[in-house]
Amino acid sequence: MKYGYLLDMDGVIYRGSELIPGAKEFIKRLRETDTRFLFLTNNSQRTRRDVAMKLCRMGIEATDRDIFTCSMATARFVAQQKPGGSAYVIGEGGLFNALHLNGYSVVEDNPDYVIVGEGRTMTFEMIEKAVRLVANGARLIATNLDPNCPTEDGIRPGCGAIAAMIESATGKKAFSVGKPSPVMMRAARKQLGLTSEETIMVGDTMETDILGGVGLGYRTVLVMSGGTSREDLDDFAYSPDLVLDSVADILDHPMFKEPSTGKDRKYKQRVPAYTMAQAMVR
Repeated sequence: MKYGYLLDMDGVIYRGSELIPGAKEFIKRLRETDTRFLFLTNNSQRTRRDVAMKLCRMGIEATDRDIFTCSMATARFVAQQKPGGSAYVIGEGGLFNALHLNGYSVVEDNPDYVIVGEGRTMTFEMIEKAVRLVANGARLIATNLDPNCPTEDGIRPGCGAIAAMIESATGKKAFSVGKPSPVMMRAARKQLGLTSEETIMVGDTMETDILGGVGLGYRTVLVMSGGTSREDLDDFAYSPDLVLDSVADILDHPMFKEPSTGKDRKYKQRVPAYTMAQAMVR
């Protein structure tokens, strides 16, 4: 069986602005063996093009075709639920861009949805308005429910913390589209053309990456290069299939050296280095 990979980013590929040792070589080997993969992120601030550029500047070859964000998953979800709809948005460029590309209008009054992402441009006036709109019937969506976001200076409130204020004030629960939601996890798998049995979710967080993979029947790999320690595993009723120090250890592990049946679908993931002219925006 030939596997494909869904790869969390922060804590798996890099920490802050530094690559995790072995990550560059891991991605290079995936490309050399024509192995399917996507980078998954619960950060809704950046567009997929911005994320690809960050990876390239860190030394990892990437285009926006390699990126799948919770903003993309959210925009596609609401566009399927209510095509051509409208939303009041608390968030930044990545979320606005994804909504516009999927035919959604960003409005100040009478929206179909209130959509919450993370960012540093939020004001309390925006929260007040969101509360009033949800109380008046707008449906509440969160790009993810992560309570905090890691930064080089420590943690800051994440999308889940912002959504919690609106939930508490209105009594309405936000529907979340990002990891571990099957909405995002299944969409990413389908984009790669993989079955559940062929999919490996690699992450550093039990509550999002591993939970999402376990829930959909993917193989799961927890790496110790992020925010989880081996001692933390006893706190959870579910377990990853494999615990490794980092992505550098994955391809040489016996679990991923099963012989091919000769029936594997051919798929060419190899792409040229990222250029603005070649990038796809959707």
